[in-house]
Amino acid sequence: VQLVESGGALVQPGGSLTLSCVASTRIFSLTAMGWYRQAPGKQRALVATITSNMITNYADSVKGRFTISRDNAKKTVYLQMNSLKPEDAAVYYCNLHTTTGLEYWGKGTLVTVSS
Repeated sequence: VQLVESGGALVQPGGSLTLSCVASTRIFSLTAMGWYRQAPGKQRALVATITSNMITNYADSVKGRFTISRDNAKKTVYLQMNSLKPEDAAVYYCNLHTTTGLEYWGKGTLVTVSS
């Protein structure tokens, strides 16, 4: 399984950005997907997850600002990020969990929030 993230960029505080992650797996619709982020000097942390049944979960710090979604036909998971803050700056990683407990990670995409 390969996960390829895209969409990271430099954005001003208050701005918006959408990240995408394309998965190379035939069982994408059966997987749970997630976005995590890691800022310099910090541990990787959960941002949002979405199950195969479209149940979503968010870190408290992004609730109301970020939206995770998935398009099973395109094997893609998205993270819409609004009202970005400097503390949202990080490398964002896509994560995939299979029904058998296997886990995969993408290589990450960099989001910089600065004026």
